[in-house]
Amino acid sequence: MPKNLKVTIVQQPLVWQDVQANLYHFSTVLHSLKKGSTDVIVLPEMFNTGFAMEATHLAETEGGPTMLWMAELAATKRAAVCGSIMIKEKKHIYNRFVWMYPDLSYNTYDKRHLFRLSKEHELFTAGKESVLIEHNGWTICPQICYDLRFPVWSRNRLAKISETQVAPEYEVLLYTANWPKVRSFAWNHLLIARAIENQCYVVGVNRIGKDGTGMDHSGDSVVLDPLGEKISKGKGSKPFIETVTLDAKHITKLRESFPVLMDGDVFSVK
Repeated sequence: MPKNLKVTIVQQPLVWQDVQANLYHFSTVLHSLKKGSTDVIVLPEMFNTGFAMEATHLAETEGGPTMLWMAELAATKRAAVCGSIMIKEKKHIYNRFVWMYPDLSYNTYDKRHLFRLSKEHELFTAGKESVLIEHNGWTICPQICYDLRFPVWSRNRLAKISETQVAPEYEVLLYTANWPKVRSFAWNHLLIARAIENQCYVVGVNRIGKDGTGMDHSGDSVVLDPLGEKISKGKGSKPFIETVTLDAKHITKLRESFPVLMDGDVFSVK
């Protein structure tokens, strides 16, 4: 059984299309976070630019300034740092989730479901593969914003451990987002649904404030347990940083006493 996992959720406003200002702001608000006090620091979607579809010129190559900033923060705080940024590869631009380890290695996930109302699907290339990340004995499934509306993509299926043993693929489902206030009801309730149906912890980190298009964001960043119950304290649209402990014994006991995932449907996603 892994040890408990400490997750720090960072709900903040974003400066529209200003990478330096955003990185400086996050450095400032995270300055007081003590080294080794958390295992994971979770930032919003496109935390360095805002969800600026027309600003694809701000896309960086992998290993660029923002990823170097994440690496420095991860090493300084001795914690994984994650969030999504715009990344360009050849002729393609991706809304890419980056998970930076304290040892400066990293994993990535490209947003699968692109938000057509903002024409994200016209400017960005959709990801093709689901990704699982291992950290301190936990398996984490990263998702980005609009992915939340597609439960098949996040379905916690059974992974084969041996000829006689199977187990759910992950313990934590993590969403980083720029989810607007006008659809906050969906955000709050879909996160709960994802926790219950996947019998996992759910971490949802959203931005606050108005973006450059006038769209308001209410935040509502939250950590839910595998029963869909809120275990974080931060609420509403105010900026906050909060560290929440995910209890390894709690999820293990729940899955053993109520093994609903064992009866889940077998399927594959293309």
